[in-house]
Amino acid sequence: MINFDRNIRTRDKFLILIRTGFKFIRGIKARLFLNEARGLFLLGKHVQISHAYNIICGKNVKFEDYVEIQGLSSEKIIIGDYVTLGRGVMIRPSSYYGRDLGKGIEIGKNSSIGPYGYVGCSGKIKIGNNVMFGPKCSLFAENHNFRDNLQSIKSQGVNQKGIIIEDDCWIGSNVIILDGVTVGKGSVIGAGTVITNNIPRGSIVIDKKDKNIRNRLEKS
Repeated sequence: MINFDRNIRTRDKFLILIRTGFKFIRGIKARLFLNEARGLFLLGKHVQISHAYNIICGKNVKFEDYVEIQGLSSEKIIIGDYVTLGRGVMIRPSSYYGRDLGKGIEIGKNSSIGPYGYVGCSGKIKIGNNVMFGPKCSLFAENHNFRDNLQSIKSQGVNQKGIIIEDDCWIGSNVIILDGVTVGKGSVIGAGTVITNNIPRGSIVIDKKDKNIRNRLEKS
């Protein structure tokens, strides 16, 4: 059941229901290939799901247009009830050609990843319940080794400590979260912030980029 805003006109409600109906039909077909899917499963246009047998979806999950989700991982890809993956979100635990097998991701209930987010879950990523990601956020659960100056960086391999985002966090747009980080419960991360260290519970983190700019209309 869709809970419409009371200010939405009847014609607009009808159009939304038509689009939702198409997503429902696509979801019926796609869910046959998943390891498990409970309840409603809505699928946008041009969604790419590979290795679907390793993906578990809860109730009322929505993949919007152009989502790409790869199920090739050593652990299950688990997507909880009422999770939404926004337009163009990419979830990628492993390389496309079977090299460097990653660990995967768990996303808790009522969480959402905004449009064009990138989730590199080579290391294990755990996202709690009621977590909101704004558009274009990136998570990288992997870090290249580069200590040996006599070898190429590529040949030195990677570390995969993983990332944890605890319950009830709001992650602003264009935030980057790097490997080994835990973001504590109830934290707010401001837009454009790069997170490299653990964030305590209940924190507000803002990467201030405003500069003191002189107004050219003021007399010098």
